[in-house]
Amino acid sequence: MTQEEKRAFLIQKLIDEQPQYRDLRIPSDEAEQRKLLRSLMNVRPPRPIGEDFLTVQDEYLREETARKGITDTAGLTPIEPGIYLWKGDITTLKCGAVVNAANGGLTGCYIPCHGCIDNAIHTWAGVQLRLACHEIIEKQGHEETAGQAKLTPAYNLPCDYVLHTVGPMIYGHVTQKDRELLASCYRSCLELAQQNGIGSVAFCCISTGEFHFPNEEAAKIAMETVRKYRDGTEVIFNVFKDVDYQIYRELLG
Repeated sequence: MTQEEKRAFLIQKLIDEQPQYRDLRIPSDEAEQRKLLRSLMNVRPPRPIGEDFLTVQDEYLREETARKGITDTAGLTPIEPGIYLWKGDITTLKCGAVVNAANGGLTGCYIPCHGCIDNAIHTWAGVQLRLACHEIIEKQGHEETAGQAKLTPAYNLPCDYVLHTVGPMIYGHVTQKDRELLASCYRSCLELAQQNGIGSVAFCCISTGEFHFPNEEAAKIAMETVRKYRDGTEVIFNVFKDVDYQIYRELLG
């Protein structure tokens, strides 16, 4: 199957399993097909699906990621020993684990094609990731607590694992509790990585963006916590916006 045939197959399978979408028709435009596939994946509830779908999905997503271009962190130059700064799409990063700024439900963003990192990671990992996160929440019996972290396989991402952490949501001014919770996110991820023998972790800018933690203050907390707790784990600060890149460049000297 070509990528185009795989995309059409996946769209049709997702339409067929959800009665409310059975009147949808696959558009002829490639960009619209991509948008529809992502949308259907984003809104799909966490539940099992057939091996035929997973086989095609996995092949499709890995080929699409390869076309975007994969960056191996082994080829990056450290800013200081064990610490790297990289600007780009975290879903194309080959390393031990990437960190997802998750919500309390852990199962990803359900808004079709939303621009948050949670949406991107769940999209490019594949539908298996949402189900794995759902099973974690079902087992523990409550939503994930802010400041903690959970580990899952990365499925179709180039990294080996995903570390899911829930940062503090800022309402108004930043409190000391907010600062402690954000530091706990970084510490919890590093501890999980160390416990599982993961040699490198790529951190996104946790709690900035949708959760409204001020970028510069968040970066300072991230830097201080990583320097204190990384204990040999290589850390990549992954940024996507120019403003965050400049902030980290200044903090790293």
